[in-house]
Amino acid sequence: MEWKGRRQSGNIEDERGAGPVRGGMGGNPFGRGGGFRLPTGGGGRGGGMSIGTIIFLVAIYFVLKMMGIDMLQVLDGGQSPGQSGYEQTQSQSPQGSAAEEETKAFVSTVLAETEDTWNGIFQASGETYVEPKLVLFRDGINSACGMASSASGPFYCPGDQKVYLDMAFFDELAQKFGASGDFAEAYVIAHEVGHHVQNLLGILPKVNAQRQRMSEADSNQMSVRVELQADCFAGIWGKYTEQKGLLEQGDLEEALNAATQIGDDTLQKRTQGYVVPESFNHGTSAQRSTWFKRGFDSGKLSACDTFNSNI
Repeated sequence: MEWKGRRQSGNIEDERGAGPVRGGMGGNPFGRGGGFRLPTGGGGRGGGMSIGTIIFLVAIYFVLKMMGIDMLQVLDGGQSPGQSGYEQTQSQSPQGSAAEEETKAFVSTVLAETEDTWNGIFQASGETYVEPKLVLFRDGINSACGMASSASGPFYCPGDQKVYLDMAFFDELAQKFGASGDFAEAYVIAHEVGHHVQNLLGILPKVNAQRQRMSEADSNQMSVRVELQADCFAGIWGKYTEQKGLLEQGDLEEALNAATQIGDDTLQKRTQGYVVPESFNHGTSAQRSTWFKRGFDSGKLSACDTFNSNI
């Protein structure tokens, strides 16, 4: 992709210098617009504590309390009562290595290209495109959708209209999942921006409200349609990028390969050796690559109606 020397976005928020996120629970499970979630090891459902274990721990807590030891403060890292459990400390400069700074410039340029694309599309329909912010972070971050670690992958939060990205994800995408190349990385960003477009169009609020009343299986199916539409929107951006003459030979194949490598079926086969279709929530490899290509070929929003199509 020919990206160097082009406009960079002013909507980058660099939080890489922030300290570790402490405490707190995650946000509404239906609050996120979607994201790239890659498996990080460990199979099956997480276990829970038995009633006996809970009673034992409560008893230990009160014994220590009587001894003058406040375990809540110890477990919270000794933070003062007035300090937020989500507080982040700006303890270091966000400046990274030369390679990281080049990746940041790339991310900023791709974001600018998405701004140009969607501003044009919205203006053609008499609408105003509200540009999202893109937050760069390391390890963990707190958003309006709750706390997230790098293991969550890039994601979009409709609560604050921001895309969140730990750039180390690109290394994982290439090294662990065989999806390398700058246009593969650009596809990831364009996909998350696609969720922002869904939010502006009122699609995400409607879908999230519906999912809260659905069974897990039906909710997963609805999630697949959301993700495939974001893939299609990313394809629309790819089409406009091609029309600008920014694509190089092999770029389209990089994006299609990335879509294939992160399909639910491919990921499950890689990590556990078999697939559980009812658990799919992002779409199969074939679906993801097909819907990206559909957006790329048409360049039209009307081609991306995954909710009224046979996916």
